[in-house]
Amino acid sequence: MLNRTGNPVPRSEFRNYLSSGYRDDLARDILAGMTAEQKCIPSRYFYDARGSQLFEEICRLPEYYQTRLELSILHGACGAIMESFGKGDLVELGPGTDLKASKLIDAAPEPEGEGICYIPVDVSESALAAATEGLLRRYPRLRVLGIVGDFTRDLGYIPARGKKLVTFFGGTIGNFTDPAAQRMLRSVAGVMGEDDRFVVGLDMVKPVPVLEAAYNDAAGVTAAFNKNILAVVNRELGADFDPGRFEHRAGFNRDEERIEMHLVASAAMAVGIPALDLHVAFERGETILTEISRKFTRESAGRLFSAAGLTVERWFSDPKEWFALAEVSRAGLG
Repeated sequence: MLNRTGNPVPRSEFRNYLSSGYRDDLARDILAGMTAEQKCIPSRYFYDARGSQLFEEICRLPEYYQTRLELSILHGACGAIMESFGKGDLVELGPGTDLKASKLIDAAPEPEGEGICYIPVDVSESALAAATEGLLRRYPRLRVLGIVGDFTRDLGYIPARGKKLVTFFGGTIGNFTDPAAQRMLRSVAGVMGEDDRFVVGLDMVKPVPVLEAAYNDAAGVTAAFNKNILAVVNRELGADFDPGRFEHRAGFNRDEERIEMHLVASAAMAVGIPALDLHVAFERGETILTEISRKFTRESAGRLFSAAGLTVERWFSDPKEWFALAEVSRAGLG
């Protein structure tokens, strides 16, 4: 492909919108989280380069059913999804490997990625590079526009052009509280047109032993992933958390229908965070909440989408309904 001057047009481009705001956000979130009654660190800070690598390892673990089920469901649904999309911008929020994007591109009406611009959005530029390198080799007509940014607030940088298929895989919507999920979903709705679709992965309510095993793998990869969030705070804010003095714990909260992941202090200690001029005292057994992972029914997911101005058009699921893909559109357009 050549531009007007006869020179080749680059097939890939990365735009960084994260800037220094990321560290400022981290500082505010850590100050709020370390001074709260239930200490917490938002799960968005898991995904530096090391955290992204560990999460990819988690997705391959035998206990972690989500990725295998979602890929299986997507394999059966991708033809129907891409038939209604055709071509345009394929936006993926928080991409992992290129497996899910590949299934969609393979099912597109035109071969070799013709007519598709893949737009992954992630806070980690290295994760974006890893997710797109293989796609560019496999699909010689595919174009890539990587957006380094926070998909909870930077979706306005997605170009307003043509048709869009937005995807949010992995059940990640479950990591948000109801108000935060609605804000995030409304921001997606804000960049969607009348003919656009949004495909969301949802981890569904299922037997508790299955749920808890997925977050307490025998190899300890999830524990390493959980503790890595302390390394992020140490690096960015000069803190002196010792990950070896915290233990991983994850269990199902039946009342809230969610997994809650904690780091548990193995002894009383004090942690300094120089960038915040803060010293944090921990008692033995005190916890830092690092992640929630909500589990849905069709009814609870439908209420969440409706509150954000989105309508479920189609459901795709496995026979047990352990996982689902919801294809949604903006409500009230036309």
